[in-house]
Amino acid sequence: MIRAVSAKPTVYLIDASPYIFRAFFSLPSSMVSPAGEPVGAVYGFAGFLIRLIGEEEPSHLALAFDRSLNTSFRNEIYPAYKAQRELPPPELVGQLAASEELAQSFGAATFSDERYEADDLIATLCGQLTAQDCSVVVVTSDKDLAQLVDDRVTLYDFAKGRRFDASAVVEKFGVRPHQIADYLGLAGDSVDNIPGVRGVGAKTAVALLERFASIEELYSNLDQVADLPIRGARSLGGKLEAGRELAALSKRLATVATHAPAKADLAELKLVGADPEKVDPLFARLGFGRLRERIPRWRDG
Repeated sequence: MIRAVSAKPTVYLIDASPYIFRAFFSLPSSMVSPAGEPVGAVYGFAGFLIRLIGEEEPSHLALAFDRSLNTSFRNEIYPAYKAQRELPPPELVGQLAASEELAQSFGAATFSDERYEADDLIATLCGQLTAQDCSVVVVTSDKDLAQLVDDRVTLYDFAKGRRFDASAVVEKFGVRPHQIADYLGLAGDSVDNIPGVRGVGAKTAVALLERFASIEELYSNLDQVADLPIRGARSLGGKLEAGRELAALSKRLATVATHAPAKADLAELKLVGADPEKVDPLFARLGFGRLRERIPRWRDG
C-alpha cells in the first residue's frame, strides 16, 4: 500500500522587538494597567499578534525576543556595536517581559537569550527548519534578515504588507540575499553602528557586488576595481585597501549567527491556541478587558 507523504508545514518566525517598539511609540502613554503601569506597548503588540494569526492562520509559529536591547556577543568583537543607541525608555523596558508572557499565553513558542540577538535566534531556527524541508516566513521590518531569503524562506514586512522573495530582495536592495552581509560590510549601517568602508556608500557597494560575488572575491581582485564603470573608480581601490580590515569586521558583525541556543522542534513550534488559564489572569492584570474577544484561536479542551 502506498502511503501519502504529508507536506512539511510553513513556520512563521517573528522578530518581536520592532512590533513592540512600534506599538510603544504609536499608542498613548496614558494607557495603563489597573495598577497604574504602562501597557500601551503590550496592547499594541497583542493587536499585531491577533491580526497576524487571524490573517495568516499559521499552523506553526515562534517569536524571538531581544533580551538585551543594545548588547550581544558582537560587542565582544567590536565594543562600539550599537553603542550610539540611547537606552530605551524604562516604560518600554518594563513591558518587554509582559509582551513575551502574552505571546506564550496565545500558545506560541518564544525564544530569547542574553548573548544572541533575536536575528540570530531566527537564523538558527530557520536553518534547522529548512534542513527539515519546512518553509519559513520571517516576519520582521529588519533588513538584516533579508540575508536568510532563499527558495524556502520569505520575509514578510507585516506593517507595510510587503513580502520578499529573492527577486524582491534584489529589487529593494540591489543585491542578492546572500550578499546582504557583504553589502553592509562595504556600506556600513548607521543604525547598528557597523562602520563599513570609509568613502563607500550604498550605490558603490551595489555596483561592486554586481561585479564581485562577495567581499572576499572583491579583495582578491582589487586590481580590477579601477577599470570598473563606477564613479571614482580610480581612487576606489585605495579606499578599499585602507578599509580592508573594517570591511571584514563589518561583514562579520552583519552576518547573522546560526549557532544560537534555539531548537526547532516542530511539536514545540505548533501554534496550539490561546490558553484561558494564562490569558485571563494576564489580561486582568493588564486591564485589557474586551481584547480577549478578538483572539482568533483558542486551545482545544
